[in-house]
Amino acid sequence: MEESTSQPCNLGVLETLDGNSIQQIIESYNGFCTATQSLHDGAGDLSAGPEEFVSHVHSLCKLGLQPLLRDHFLRSLEESFEKISVSRFWHYFDAYSKFAVLEKNKTPICDNEVQIVLCKALEEISLEKKYQEKCLYMLVHALQSCKENLLDGEYNSDSERKYLFAKYQFMVSSVLMASLPPHFPEILHWYFKGRLEELSAIMDGELEDNNESQDKDDMDLDEKGKFRAGEMDVDECYNHGKYSEKNKLVKHIGKIVRDLRSLGFTSMTENAYASAIFSLLKAKVHNLAGDDYRSSVLESIKGWIQVVPLQFLNALLAYLGDSISYDSSSAGIKSPLASRPSSGYHGVDTPSEGLIRWQLRLEYFAYETLQDLRIAKLFEIIVDYPESSPAIEDLKQCLEYTGQHSKLVESFISALKYRLLTAGASTNDILHQYVSTIKALRTIDPTGVFLKQLGNQ
Repeated sequence: MEESTSQPCNLGVLETLDGNSIQQIIESYNGFCTATQSLHDGAGDLSAGPEEFVSHVHSLCKLGLQPLLRDHFLRSLEESFEKISVSRFWHYFDAYSKFAVLEKNKTPICDNEVQIVLCKALEEISLEKKYQEKCLYMLVHALQSCKENLLDGEYNSDSERKYLFAKYQFMVSSVLMASLPPHFPEILHWYFKGRLEELSAIMDGELEDNNESQDKDDMDLDEKGKFRAGEMDVDECYNHGKYSEKNKLVKHIGKIVRDLRSLGFTSMTENAYASAIFSLLKAKVHNLAGDDYRSSVLESIKGWIQVVPLQFLNALLAYLGDSISYDSSSAGIKSPLASRPSSGYHGVDTPSEGLIRWQLRLEYFAYETLQDLRIAKLFEIIVDYPESSPAIEDLKQCLEYTGQHSKLVESFISALKYRLLTAGASTNDILHQYVSTIKALRTIDPTGVFLKQLGNQ
């Protein structure tokens, strides 16, 4: 820490003071404490004795008691913040203290109500924090004017400001985390889950609209002309409404994330919306995969990743100011992701490095989830071979991406033992399954390593 922000109180000056001077210091310090309390109790009104406050700061600062002023002011902010703002903030969520039970019982209070409560609680505590920051700025300016007078204007208040606001931010985060109720992370997860499901519904609607638009473009030109003559204005208004709805939702989520970050919940917030995204992606993979093995689903899953979570994350990162282009460098060091092509991002010209990292995480999770689903049903898939070839191809791509080939071998060996090599299995079924297994595994692994491992069992 710089000298101007870490020097101790100059208590040696007290030896040169007489009784009247000491009494003056006591009165100034008491006046400073009273003025500080008046500021903190101002309920948004900073006109509560600013001139008197500055006067006391100047008097004490000239005697080298600046650290004493700072410590008292920060401690007073902490006590006020903890006693009033924090307790009221957590009180909003008391009704969800048994959140896991409410979720398990599917109590119908966990979506719009959670959103309203979270927004209101964050709005109140953020306003209180902004007011306290304004109070802190008053102290910074008072110290600055005093130092400038003492040093003939040669004083840089930037270090003082950074020091005080860093201490204040640490205090805010510490007080909140020390009193954090165990159900709050679940509340954040549920909030982001609900908002992402809402966004997904909007995006799915856009995809359906695009498909319908494509169908219209395939109509006869005369019919298309007639259709557009009567419907164009309606379609344009509808699409604009969809875009506005999506944009408004993303901005709302972005404000919630920004407010949570400001309170020191950065990591918890990222974990909450990340878990919500992965939960939504898992449900989407399960829904698309189903038990139909005669069509490929991998490209549909990857397309959905581009359209829903990556679009949301791109907009969120941009709103928060975290959208840094992947081709930018820091301290002359080029990221390994900089060589990744920027094509293939729905609605994004140049993806940020953060967005590319998210895409890699989401795609790996999708590959692994689909892979596990297909491995669990591999016996049934091979029974339907060659009609189930698309599912086999999907599984091949998943294994190439994840490298988890041992899962397939272990699971399929277990399935063969319990479902095929039993007393009730007919010879024809065994032979048919044997031939289909060879063909399917040759597709997945042309080298024959899987077959060799199966043969050794």
